[in-house]
Amino acid sequence: MTRNTKIVATLGPACSAPEVLVRLLKAGVDVVRLNFSHGRAAEHIERARLVRELAVTLKREVAIMADLQGPKIRVGRFVDGKVVLAAGQRFVLDADCELGDATCAGLDYKELVDDVVPGAVLLLDDGLIELTVERVSGRRIITHVVQGGTLSNNKGINRRGGGLSAPALSTKDIADLKTAVAFGADYVAVSFPKSKDDMYMAREMLRAAGGHALLIAKIERAEAIPALAEIIDASDGIMVARGDLAVEVGNATVPGLQKRMIRMARERNKLTITATQMMESMIQNPVPTRAEVSDVANAVLDGTDAVMLSAETATGRFPVETVETMAQICAEAEKSLPAELDRDFLNRTFTRIDQSVAMAALFTAFHLKVKAIAALTQSGSTALWMSRHDCGCPIYALTPEVASQRKMALYRNVRSLYFEQGGDRDAVLRAAEDMLLASGQVQHGDLIVLTNGEPMGKSGGSNTMKIVLVGEHRA
Repeated sequence: MTRNTKIVATLGPACSAPEVLVRLLKAGVDVVRLNFSHGRAAEHIERARLVRELAVTLKREVAIMADLQGPKIRVGRFVDGKVVLAAGQRFVLDADCELGDATCAGLDYKELVDDVVPGAVLLLDDGLIELTVERVSGRRIITHVVQGGTLSNNKGINRRGGGLSAPALSTKDIADLKTAVAFGADYVAVSFPKSKDDMYMAREMLRAAGGHALLIAKIERAEAIPALAEIIDASDGIMVARGDLAVEVGNATVPGLQKRMIRMARERNKLTITATQMMESMIQNPVPTRAEVSDVANAVLDGTDAVMLSAETATGRFPVETVETMAQICAEAEKSLPAELDRDFLNRTFTRIDQSVAMAALFTAFHLKVKAIAALTQSGSTALWMSRHDCGCPIYALTPEVASQRKMALYRNVRSLYFEQGGDRDAVLRAAEDMLLASGQVQHGDLIVLTNGEPMGKSGGSNTMKIVLVGEHRA
């Protein structure tokens, strides 16, 4: 089954056993996510090692994404593990409280007392509990409960409309970033960035630790929306993180924002991941709801590079079945996507030679109805540019760099293959053609488009496009 949209799956207790992880990868996972909000560094290192080992066995490359926790603002712990709050009661958030009860809760983020004013609305446990601030007294925030419910240990706190001053990178994140570099993460997701400066800081710290991962900005704060363009430009891609974002800006606002974010990222040649509760019911059930099917399909139609699973694969009862179902939904949704390449090229200007070659290859492939595009690439940039547009045929990225091959596992409509590139141009192009033939991707007599750089093997040097009749060189 052909599928262009990629699948990100979060690893956890439900899929850590090698036999389950193998089935998960075979079911269609392209990128594994290691969630640093849970687990110890040693557990993440071991899971990363296992993924690399199994990928070799399966003769494919899978990208690894390290997802930093960020400044998750939470209540503390309770004497009995949880309390029940009733609408109308008074409830205190106390920075000095060690163990909470039905009247108060501690705070792991002590600075919250400086971020709120009377009338501010605080949303706990992903918005299930709503508090309105009456006043702030020293290190205590006195609130009344608008929407009650059960509140348990360490549940998250958001402020409606945003306005929390916590930095995007905590001390824990900096340590986790070093762990991610140690096991060779291909992507690092930065939680709660508010501006381009947060992403610049993350990149500087990543480079200082010796890492070369691509950075994904998780858009989940209200403050990130007006700064969206600059955050996208400072990142390699974004994640439409709909959970915390919905709590801060409101559920009804998120679908429109999702479409806008994906469109803006694609226009800027950046990657997109759509996340949060995509197949939530499959944590417990073997089939999704109709609404979840539509949600995944709509993300595909929006043009997202990848759709992401969280608890569904990390702790759910049906991790493999969830991936299989998501893969089927993506493939079916893609069938209804018309290729409208010419419209994408209206009023576009290209200033780089390699980008111009990539666009020329797309235009030619679209109008000649070729079987495939084969991009010989070092860094993967040519394949990335091509993947921002739909030309109606698959893109095969042939690279001698394993790191590039892994990163391209996230690119929509790109199949990355390891391919040694020598210095003899004609021999390399014939070998590329033969590789596609041997893998069954094309057949004798098919038309394909090849792009490469001359001299061969130079990163960022794609400057040549060639239209090839497969098998012609054998005649």
